[in-house]
Amino acid sequence: MKQPLIVLTGPTAVGKTSLSIKLAKAIGGEIISADSMQVYRHMDIGSAKITAHEMEGVPHHLIDVLEPDQDFNVVTFQHMAKEALEEIYSHHRIPIIAGGTGFYIQALLYDIDFKENDDESLVRRELEELAAREGEAAPAVLHAMLEEIDPESAARIHANNVKRVIRAIEYYRLTGERISVHNQEERVKESPYNFLYYVVNTQRPVLYGRIDRRVDQMMENGLVEEVQALKAMGCHRGQTSMQGLGYKEILDYLDGRCTLDEAVYILKRDTRHFAKRQLTWFKRERDVRWLNLPDFGNDAALVVERIIEDCVGAGIVLQ
Repeated sequence: MKQPLIVLTGPTAVGKTSLSIKLAKAIGGEIISADSMQVYRHMDIGSAKITAHEMEGVPHHLIDVLEPDQDFNVVTFQHMAKEALEEIYSHHRIPIIAGGTGFYIQALLYDIDFKENDDESLVRRELEELAAREGEAAPAVLHAMLEEIDPESAARIHANNVKRVIRAIEYYRLTGERISVHNQEERVKESPYNFLYYVVNTQRPVLYGRIDRRVDQMMENGLVEEVQALKAMGCHRGQTSMQGLGYKEILDYLDGRCTLDEAVYILKRDTRHFAKRQLTWFKRERDVRWLNLPDFGNDAALVVERIIEDCVGAGIVLQ
């Protein structure tokens, strides 16, 4: 029999965190964060990290488990999340995946095999040396190489994401198979879990207003000081952690690339764009159930009631 799993996702600032707490308390759940930034210690304000008080005693996993200089990607998430699932199942509780990183959720839900080669191959070393020689031209040169062998992957992977471009070229050279073909085969796999996959949403103007207020609150709470402290620790824009929304913009301000007002404007704008991309991603996903908050009178208790009804219908045993 498949183990139960509930996914609660949606665009940034829609209210997933508070809803996930209410749901966990109602059904006897524990929460696994599907957020690419809250995994890092010392990065609390910019990641809108849940506080111990806000957790209300509900156990959380994959929060504050890495240092900012450590890499975190979909393969790392998948591995750590599976370990968390086993722990939660051993407690006879229901895991709730809460967060807005759709790619991470997809990887866990359908147990996608990315066939990542953790050992550095000669091919990867050769490509990394090429990137070093090309300097600023490296992204364009490598992306053109990928375009030639795997146009679909080239369309999906931004040229500036040099690491992923290199991995895609490496995969083709080592296996003779385009990684886009492999990933497509993985995407149609059946999930090993008995899951309910929810996307929380609201009206676009309301969401954008929440985003703007959240950024203003981050600034009041000391986002600039948080990024200054990270910089003093040796963190820099080349690290995965410092490429997150809220960090790269303030880093640009601290490095004299823009004014603080410009940094805040860009952060609000780019966060709105990010929310739009998240919604586009979830609309493409299969097996998704949409929870439009206005349909429930914006009452979280009614949303939780709906999820409980669905759990009963899906044979998910609640505590």
